[in-house]
Amino acid sequence: GQAERVGRPGWLGRVGQPGRVGQAKRVGRVATGVLAGALTLAACGGSTPTQSGSTTTSTSSGAAPSTSSRSTPATTGGAKGTADVAYAGSLEYLNETVVGPAFHRATGNAYEGRGGGSFGLSKEILAGEITPNVFESVGAAPIAALVPRYTSWWVRFAASPIVVAYNPSTRFAPELRAIAAGKRPLADLFRLFESPGFLLGRTNPNTDPQGQAFVEMVQLAERQLHLPSGAAARILGSLDNPAQVFAETALEARLEAGQLDAASAFRSQAIQLHLPYVSLPASLNFGEPSEAATYAGASLRLSDGTVVHGSPLVLDITTIGRPAPTAAGTFVAYVLSRAGQNELAAGGYTLLPPTAFGNRADVPASVVAELGGS
Repeated sequence: GQAERVGRPGWLGRVGQPGRVGQAKRVGRVATGVLAGALTLAACGGSTPTQSGSTTTSTSSGAAPSTSSRSTPATTGGAKGTADVAYAGSLEYLNETVVGPAFHRATGNAYEGRGGGSFGLSKEILAGEITPNVFESVGAAPIAALVPRYTSWWVRFAASPIVVAYNPSTRFAPELRAIAAGKRPLADLFRLFESPGFLLGRTNPNTDPQGQAFVEMVQLAERQLHLPSGAAARILGSLDNPAQVFAETALEARLEAGQLDAASAFRSQAIQLHLPYVSLPASLNFGEPSEAATYAGASLRLSDGTVVHGSPLVLDITTIGRPAPTAAGTFVAYVLSRAGQNELAAGGYTLLPPTAFGNRADVPASVVAELGGS
């Protein structure tokens, strides 16, 4: 049977269902105002490949999805505009249950969202397959691929280290808890990965920066923890190992359902979903910009032959379209505001001073106002 579901509050409906990479999942758009009375939650990197990945289109509601309705605000006077946000799949929970509804309430603008691997979303934008007006990416490379046609700037604003989340009902839970508590050495985590029957999940390195970082993390762990030679290759198998690789927006759902024993996750995801997890040191978690040189010591070759090197997993945001709708700039400004930053911090992200890159002259005034001296 399936392990008991953990982590998600009872009022929150699942956005999408578990799926393999390449199985696009779309759910409807519903009213952004419906969560106004339900949100009691406390405040509640990469490289340049552009392969396509699966996406989930959703909205800020936890209600049952509709395939035909659009986001309509509940505030008096109707919507001023719509922020149509394409975001890294790891932001799904926060955007759909906290930031999207809060943005709507604060500004009167409607919110719509879709999640997926950052590189996959970038390619879909380039191909005209999706037409968001905001893009939140893990790492700047997926945004840089859109310059100059769709944007000319971006803002780095947060980081989220990777962890190993696990299902508390797995038969391996006692060992995982002991490792998480520091009662057993971290090297035992990687030995556990090689145990017969251990089900490990990760995202697709071809479309997702987290997927790249997890592979690179295991490589670095082999060296830093003095694991037996070849441990990384035995743990991971092929780059796109079908037994391990799932769509970013479905991975944690599979873990919660008991279909995996452990999985790659951002710390923010584990915190938001109340999943237990094993923390990794800064030299392995890809969440510390000062460790950039260490991360760069790991690399992998993607399916198209591109070689990528490790880099910190930071969050970047931009508007899409030249010019972009006013609501798009308003959403970016909200994310960078004190309220937005508080929501990110409560969601487990490490806040970084908002810093603009690219052509600052093109940054909307509402966004510039939130940058301070950056």
